[in-house]
Amino acid sequence: MSLDPDRPVLVTGGGGFLGSAVVAMLRERGQPVRSLTRRHYPRLDALGAEQVEGDVADVATVDRAAAGCQAVFHVAAKAGLWGPEHEYRRTNVVGTENVLAACRKHGVRKAVYTSSPSVVFHGTDLEGVDESVPYPDHYEAAYPETKAIAERLVLEANDEALATVVLRPHLIWGPGDNNILPRIYARARANRLFRIGRRNPLIDLTYIDNAAAAHLLAADKLDVGSAIAGKVYFIAQGQPVPLWDMVDRFLEIAHLPPVRRTVPRGLAIAIGRALEGVYRTFRLKGEPRMTRFLAHELSTAHWYNLEAARRDLGYAPHVGIEEGLRRLAASLHEGPPAT
Repeated sequence: MSLDPDRPVLVTGGGGFLGSAVVAMLRERGQPVRSLTRRHYPRLDALGAEQVEGDVADVATVDRAAAGCQAVFHVAAKAGLWGPEHEYRRTNVVGTENVLAACRKHGVRKAVYTSSPSVVFHGTDLEGVDESVPYPDHYEAAYPETKAIAERLVLEANDEALATVVLRPHLIWGPGDNNILPRIYARARANRLFRIGRRNPLIDLTYIDNAAAAHLLAADKLDVGSAIAGKVYFIAQGQPVPLWDMVDRFLEIAHLPPVRRTVPRGLAIAIGRALEGVYRTFRLKGEPRMTRFLAHELSTAHWYNLEAARRDLGYAPHVGIEEGLRRLAASLHEGPPAT
């Protein structure tokens, strides 16, 4: 069931934070890799990966990228807290439809899809839950809603010709992070970082190497009719930590002061709702400083039961939080990596 070392695999979004880590691990094994990206990345050249430039929402581009591949890691996505719903749908839903169609056309037997635990976030605590937790009745942001739609498409596509599996890595962080840490640092430097509510809820994160390794484990285990085909797995550190303690550790590494100020949870949610209305009404560019989704995420616990991933994938987070922080500190002192 392991990947054939002589046939290429496709990584969509291979120039991104997680995608490039998956490409690097595959190349370390000597695996031929093709990456579908919006632009050219010199670091992928350095890894020896073939690059196909284009949009995952374009049928012809995805078709060209998937031709001749034995497996697809569908990592590409539009992430974020705010933005036009149609943009999220175009990348996250239409893009996934295109990937699945290309797999069918070219006889690709394995598809590993990168989802998110946010697809099951109800706005309340999720403590030690497993994959049986249901989808919510409604979503407060386009990202989790469109990722949930795509996740269902991938699971429904699993059959006797194409094996699919869904991974839900939670809050991926580490050197090269272009999402979570830059947001924290930008808000801290602008003196706009606040605790939401009086709690310090437990959360789980996933160091980048652990998230990438989980994808390779899934690809090796996956095959038509295999035990993991058509299933979903939470991926995380397995080491829940108090949210604001972890934020302060990130800030300390960047030589920034800890978070001192607090906004009541109810007020943060109300501010988020008001700002969303203003941005929507006046079609403002950029992202509100607060949204309802963000207020709920920063004031609730979210950590997961990883037993299924450990049992079925053989997953174990080899890089712990302290080692991850050490590597992050070293990378910040070295400066940003070349793109």
